[in-house]
Amino acid sequence: MHHARLLILVAALGFPEVANAQSMNAQEFFKRAQTLKAKGAMALLSRDLKPMIKEARSAGLKARATRLAAVAAGHSPRYCPPRGSKRLGNEEFMEGMEAIPLAERIEIDLTEAITRILVRKYPCSKN
Repeated sequence: MHHARLLILVAALGFPEVANAQSMNAQEFFKRAQTLKAKGAMALLSRDLKPMIKEARSAGLKARATRLAAVAAGHSPRYCPPRGSKRLGNEEFMEGMEAIPLAERIEIDLTEAITRILVRKYPCSKN
């Protein structure tokens, strides 16, 4: 199975649930995601999967809410996804997390990490 579609949690980034407080930094999340990914299909049985899905949903919703609030306030958002854009794919998410230097992943939360991935994917034009 394609890494057991482990990061079902990444797909969860766009699901409309109430955002909860995050409990781990981006590096901790990344390490846990790598561990789950290494389990392949067995990751679906892991107790860590549901909390990580919840964490990813929360972070994704918070990143989106921050972008929408900036737009509503007349400010430039940090990223500008085109209308109808798709959620980050599993591999794209993991590659984006890996692209953030370790020292930075340790210092930022998952919301900031997701925002940085989206900034790279959907930069806003400077026009």
